[in-house]
Amino acid sequence: MAYDTLRLDYDAELAIVTLNRPDKRNAISGEMIAELIAALREVEAGAARVLILTGAGKAFCSGMDLDALKAIAAQPQEAHLADSRRMGELFRSLYEFSKPTVAAVNGPALAGGCGLATLCDFTLAVPEAKLGYTEVRIGFIPAIVSVFLIRQAGEKVARELLLSGRVFDAAEAHRLGLVSEIVPAEKLLDRARALAAQLVANSPTSLARTKRLLRAFGAGDLERELNLAMQENAAMRSTADFREGVSAFLEKRVPKWQRP
Repeated sequence: MAYDTLRLDYDAELAIVTLNRPDKRNAISGEMIAELIAALREVEAGAARVLILTGAGKAFCSGMDLDALKAIAAQPQEAHLADSRRMGELFRSLYEFSKPTVAAVNGPALAGGCGLATLCDFTLAVPEAKLGYTEVRIGFIPAIVSVFLIRQAGEKVARELLLSGRVFDAAEAHRLGLVSEIVPAEKLLDRARALAAQLVANSPTSLARTKRLLRAFGAGDLERELNLAMQENAAMRSTADFREGVSAFLEKRVPKWQRP
């Protein structure tokens, strides 16, 4: 299919998905979510054996699009839940992808963009990359990504990153285990391709069965936790703090939070 917010290229047994909204720092829109889900399905059904995910321009993904945030704040509750389920489907599709995935993080990866970067099997990042689960800074909740981060980094690290909403560099992300390697920008895609070639040299049956086994661990808990996270995600969008946080962010001012 044709894509508007991303590019999908094939090179032998390699598929490369490039988030392609460089003028928006590859911010996530509703259209991008739908296209990413479609691209993952296309690659999963095709002959490619490894997927690389990267961004066009100077950013990997800056999180939700500003226009999308503004529209979200005015939606009814039913639309909030539908949006949350689509984001949950995207994150789960990437986390449970049946083939090896490599994120080539070429710049900032924030909020939902940080989720996309860290849910891949391997995460390569340039030294200048900035990462962070920044949702709480704009009155939102990092609900869906928390389900996966706690599995990847452990509860103590997940609590600190999600509650602080702070931005951290690639070196710290590497120390925390969220980045596999730090690679100079001019070598990033070459290194991603070399890693993909190493994976392709492995037994395809072994890789497929290993990923299937990893998916099976805690599958019941994942389903329950994702459902809870999607409900919390949707509920937060109806709060005064979310509306204030989005307004303050768009107006570039300090938010005035209400006491719970």
